[in-house]
Amino acid sequence: MKLCMIGTGYVGLVSGSCFADLGNEVICVDINKDKINSLNNGKIPIYEPGLEEIVKKNFKSNNLKFSNDLPNSIKKSDIIFICVGTPTKKNNEANLKYVFDVAKTIKENLNKYKIIVTKSTVPLTTGDKIEKILSSKKNINKFDVISNPEFLREGEAIRDFNYPDRVVIGTNSKKANNIMKKLYLPLIKKNNRYFHTSRRAAEMIKYASNAFLASKISFINEIANLCEASNVDVKDVSYGIGLDQRIGDRFLRAGPGYGGSCFPKDTKALVHTANKFRTDLSIIKNVIKSNDNRNNHLLNRILKIQNNKIKNKIISFLGVTFKAGTDDMRESPILNLIPPLLKKGAFIQYYDPTGSKEILDKYKKVTYKKNVLDLIKNSDLVIIHTEWNEFKQLNFKKMIKKRTNIYDLRNLYSPTEMKKNKINYFGIGR
Repeated sequence: MKLCMIGTGYVGLVSGSCFADLGNEVICVDINKDKINSLNNGKIPIYEPGLEEIVKKNFKSNNLKFSNDLPNSIKKSDIIFICVGTPTKKNNEANLKYVFDVAKTIKENLNKYKIIVTKSTVPLTTGDKIEKILSSKKNINKFDVISNPEFLREGEAIRDFNYPDRVVIGTNSKKANNIMKKLYLPLIKKNNRYFHTSRRAAEMIKYASNAFLASKISFINEIANLCEASNVDVKDVSYGIGLDQRIGDRFLRAGPGYGGSCFPKDTKALVHTANKFRTDLSIIKNVIKSNDNRNNHLLNRILKIQNNKIKNKIISFLGVTFKAGTDDMRESPILNLIPPLLKKGAFIQYYDPTGSKEILDKYKKVTYKKNVLDLIKNSDLVIIHTEWNEFKQLNFKKMIKKRTNIYDLRNLYSPTEMKKNKINYFGIGR
């Protein structure tokens, strides 16, 4: 099939490349000329394991193309995926400007029947509004607007695309549904994971999924606070409750608050949508509040570990992205930890497998180190912030050159083993 992915961000580039790998003809379009030029020269703008190989392979075979020419790309395609950003406004509403701008361009370039797919995370009734924009006398029977939310985890996106938990298609059009089922057939023929529903239900499924997962994270973090106060190991609690099949063990790992491009944005947008429909989402509101309070708890614990001695101390972070397997700094918990520590007079160092971060370069007392050893050897406090594999078996005994505290925000190490090695170790909820 001939596909057009509008937006070469995380969703558009990963989905477009993977669709091309299934044998489709894909054009990835973006208004950013520098990004398109880079992609045409084999440079990938995001870090995602396996993505570079898929892009280069399908670009070489001509299944995957990159372009700035949106009108022409629309005319050439059968299915158009809207994959642009939906950032948060100051009032917590999702900003749909880019989605609607794309819809207006599609309207002017409908030369035959096309399926318009919202792949971006959009609030309830967005599909209705896109349909209204596209509707005109000359466009009668030339389009169907459907919702096909993405469920790609950063760091696991290629696998998630090829082996999906579910493919959700929201449409009342039998024609559109049959075409989309054919498109996804290589991915769903091994199991029964194709779910056809209404467009509004599909829009809601995406938000409800993210809100529920965010709730699990905030829940276990609050349980971890109680575990710290009552001398209980939260890892045992997580394991014990996770064995219940009604609950499951995923997203029950205590740590920093949730971050990234989805959970913070989508929980707020869901509450904003509920307010429009005069519905009180009290649980989700408290999840947001709990996550906002998480940083204060971590900062207080850091102060306690250091006996309130922060001034002129070297505090080092292992990992700065919001999770392992990605270079994404959006809403990373570290962005709320570093400023108050600097204000108290600390010197900050960090190392991340994906390199230095422009967002941290603005701070004069923040230094990037090129390897773990250089980071740790002169530190007063080492904070394990992100659960990268290379941080899971470090020999702290050999690396530490002075009395150093280790604060493990991911509970990667055993407190008993660290105590045997006479290392001052502190975990989350332990």
